[in-house]
Amino acid sequence: MEVFNTPNKVIITCNRRLSPYLAQEVEALGFDIVRAFNTGVEVNASINECIRLNLNLRVASQVLYEIKSFRARNADELYKALVTIAWDELIPFDGYFSVTSNVHNETITTPLFANVKVKDAIVDRIKDKKGVRPNTGPELNRAVIHLHWIDDRAEIFLDTSGETLAKHGYRKHPGKAPMLEALATATIMATQWDGQSPFINPMCGSGTLAIEAALMAQKRMPGLQRMNYSFMHFIGYDEEVFFEERRRLKDLTDKKNLPLIIASDISDVAIEIAKSNARTAGVEHLITFEVGDFAKTTVPKENGVIMFNPEYGERLGVHAKLEATYKRIGDFMKQECKGYRGYIFTGNLDLAKKIGLQASRRFEFFSGKLDCRLLQYELYEGSKDKLSESKTSKDADESPTGSKIHKLIRVQDKK
Repeated sequence: MEVFNTPNKVIITCNRRLSPYLAQEVEALGFDIVRAFNTGVEVNASINECIRLNLNLRVASQVLYEIKSFRARNADELYKALVTIAWDELIPFDGYFSVTSNVHNETITTPLFANVKVKDAIVDRIKDKKGVRPNTGPELNRAVIHLHWIDDRAEIFLDTSGETLAKHGYRKHPGKAPMLEALATATIMATQWDGQSPFINPMCGSGTLAIEAALMAQKRMPGLQRMNYSFMHFIGYDEEVFFEERRRLKDLTDKKNLPLIIASDISDVAIEIAKSNARTAGVEHLITFEVGDFAKTTVPKENGVIMFNPEYGERLGVHAKLEATYKRIGDFMKQECKGYRGYIFTGNLDLAKKIGLQASRRFEFFSGKLDCRLLQYELYEGSKDKLSESKTSKDADESPTGSKIHKLIRVQDKK
């Protein structure tokens, strides 16, 4: 079965509410989007093209190449359909594979049972053809097969990614309540930061926002951090395709005219963790780290972006203290960050009211299962403050752009 050079349906998944930003990335790579939905986009691509997608996408989770779609009312029908697929031409008989799934079928009480049926069909087919069976297990560092089975409609995919793309491989020390790398990238994309003006990140924690900003400014793709993907473990893989794309991405990396990026935190431990993560990502030299209260953060006297990701106050007993912190953040932005666009990412809109500034835009996100907002503030001087407030007093949550794709995703997300 030739899949590396055969275009077919490909689903690129992402975390909920990141789909508009994923769509921007995919379109920028020259792919036409067939369909966009809450947690991903659909394109038409070969697995060799999936290699390019895996190495270039910052917001994605998995890149799934469809092998077959069919109807299956129960596990027996699932097995019968899957055992006819030429798995012996896809997975080495002496290899290893794992199965993941998204299953909602009334005859299945646990997805693990569906996974076992998929494994049985693959193993039985390969053993019948080769006389030997491959090994299986839960690890996602080799070949991965994904089942999507809703009601009686089933699809089977080659998961070309394996381990999620949403983690970019540099965060060996996560720190306290870290932001997922893909989410951090999407929030920066939402700001429409130009990658040349200053990017200031007080209360930086483990440094994810500052590191992602540095990677984006340098045009350094997350795929350069990783040397193992699921696509490498399917029959037909040509390593030269992978290494050629890596060479291309290295050549595209911009090492000149890079912006000033400043990350600060009151915890010297957090700064050491952030430095370590930045070193692993190869961007430590691009970030100025400062230890101290956020109000002491250096803010260059020029236009740029300043972004906070403060605590949300989910634990009892900390809400009153955070109210004062949010008010101080608002005062700091208003007094020390004039000319900047200010952003606060929070999962607590009650606390956000303590900022004391009128948000000009509100972007919807999820951090895990927590409903969050990225709030944008235009930090004008003098009378422009009042003008901005009067224009934005009726703000509503919005998508990153006004395109039809993004509006459609937003409508679906509300359902």
